Amino acid sequence: MEKSINAIRFLGLDQINKANSGHPGIVLGAAPMMYTLFTKHLRVTPSETDWINRDRFVLSAGHGSAMLYATLHLCGFDVTIDDLKDFRQINSKTPGHPEYKHTDGVEATTGPLGQGIGNATGMAIAEAYLAAKFNKEKHQIIDHFTYTLCGDGDLQEGVAQEAMSLAGHLGLGKLIVLYDSNDVQLDGPTTEAITEDIKGKYEAMNWHYSRVEDGNDVEALNEAINTAKEVTDKPSIIEVKTVIGFGSSKAGKSDAHGKPLGEEETNKMRQAFDYETKPFEVSAEVFEDFRENSRKRGYMDYSEWETRLEEYETEYPELGEELRAFMNDEITINVNDLLAPQPIGTKEATRVSSGRTVDAISKNLFTFIGGSADLSSSTKVSGLNGNFSMATPQGRNINFGVREHAMAAIVNGLTLHDLRGFTGGFFVFSDYMKPSLRLAAIMGIPSLFVFTHDSVAVGEDGPTHEPIEQLSMLRTMPNFKVYRPMDANETQFAYQCALDSTDHPSAIVLTRQDVEVKTETSFEDFKKGAYVVKDYENYEGILIATGSEVNLALDVQAALAEDDVYVRVVSMPCMETFKEQSDEYKESILPKEKTKRLAIELGAPDLWYQFASHVKGIDRFGVSGDGAEALKYFGFDVDTVKELYLNIKD
Repeated sequence: MEKSINAIRFLGLDQINKANSGHPGIVLGAAPMMYTLFTKHLRVTPSETDWINRDRFVLSAGHGSAMLYATLHLCGFDVTIDDLKDFRQINSKTPGHPEYKHTDGVEATTGPLGQGIGNATGMAIAEAYLAAKFNKEKHQIIDHFTYTLCGDGDLQEGVAQEAMSLAGHLGLGKLIVLYDSNDVQLDGPTTEAITEDIKGKYEAMNWHYSRVEDGNDVEALNEAINTAKEVTDKPSIIEVKTVIGFGSSKAGKSDAHGKPLGEEETNKMRQAFDYETKPFEVSAEVFEDFRENSRKRGYMDYSEWETRLEEYETEYPELGEELRAFMNDEITINVNDLLAPQPIGTKEATRVSSGRTVDAISKNLFTFIGGSADLSSSTKVSGLNGNFSMATPQGRNINFGVREHAMAAIVNGLTLHDLRGFTGGFFVFSDYMKPSLRLAAIMGIPSLFVFTHDSVAVGEDGPTHEPIEQLSMLRTMPNFKVYRPMDANETQFAYQCALDSTDHPSAIVLTRQDVEVKTETSFEDFKKGAYVVKDYENYEGILIATGSEVNLALDVQAALAEDDVYVRVVSMPCMETFKEQSDEYKESILPKEKTKRLAIELGAPDLWYQFASHVKGIDRFGVSGDGAEALKYFGFDVDTVKELYLNIKD
């Protein structure tokens, strides 16, 4: 056992030394936790990494990646010694912080502190929901734990506290947090940053708290985890007192956090630890320990579950078929088959159109789960079957409270557990959510973020609630799609595009004010990102718009036509998708010779100059007043935009 723990430690140090970069402190201090969890508790198997009923482990303290990679290697995952030697190198399978889909056995991309705790909370919600849907009294087919390892820094992040507050409220009994409590952070002792009663704090949040006084005491660690697993009505946090950089000359000091120890000191430590192997070498004895107590145990758990699944499918064939379809990612729907197009003349806010679409999807897609940040009456975004809780685990509306950041991180966790998680909130508060949105894009997962109140048309709430730069913020994020639909029908199409996604997250950005369905549209056109809404054969220029401004563009087009000036109107609901189209298609929508172009959008103008020579946007903060008056104040009216177009010299 001691050799196995030291194998994790020294494989971690070897990676860091070779890369001359990394975080040895957590590797030395937390290795016993990793060993205990992986060899005595965690039910995983490298041969079936997508097993639906595997336990999940999220390293929220992602700077401890070298420790995780070492453990995954010893447990038999597809992480080789050569991969360990490539730690933190370009295009290696062992990047500086763990990355989902990039390294075998990694459940979530972590590194920004606190995010992993939010992800783990989402995974625990998913487990409870799926268990309630599929389990029967004699067939506990979904029955697993979610573990996360965090440090002092994680627990100082707001996103972690938001998530833990909600997890305690929901009573997520299968969520277990291992807290690497070493009283040191990068800038010095934690006493210089916090004064907290850890036990009192988390018990007040409805968490079960326990403490292990010596982080090297595997027996005490094992007992604490066993006790936590027996607590079914609340999540558990185990505070494990460790020494950062244990056994090194920097032990207990902040210098141990993020600076390599070097080969000379590492060699001295090998002698002191009675672990005299060469760098990147592991004894057969250690491999046998992990084979017996991790790989073999995990595969036996999986095989036993497979037998239970066959029995379950025999007794409950319909549920079994549905579960198989879910595991094989075969559950899809066509939103356009669920909702008829809204007729021309329909007037409603796209947030209302969205609410109707969310309801239709929820009734036909059991994997669709999420909610709003205390705003469902305004966003119209809520899940089906009432609020999720441990008393009502089949409820698919998560009442997130005013916890926007955790909401996004939790939805990423739901999505990582193969559900279709969604959020709801005011668009301006995407600022609070940005780190989680970015991680969803890095992971390439189809989380859905629904935003309403998309412009200065919010009105009386004023500049604090009126988004200006947020569209540009999200549109410049790689691997992220932003949909801003112009009416009820484009809103429906936006949801279908989001549900069709398998490798990127999506944001749907919606109006508070009513917009009119002024023209027929098709999903085939919409899904290309931009298309011609209304045209004239002899048009001289182009108006490009999104969202509510497409209606304005159509009105301007009509006003110009009265003066025998003819323009094309293009709706561009998804700038990113349009840019992916063929050159031929882009030329058909925005011909190069038609240089007289005006883009119209209630937001920062900068990105539009790639499509238009002139932009009607907003480059200042909003105003407080009636929404219609705010639009006129900023010149988003027919007369102003018409005159702006006429004054363009192409």
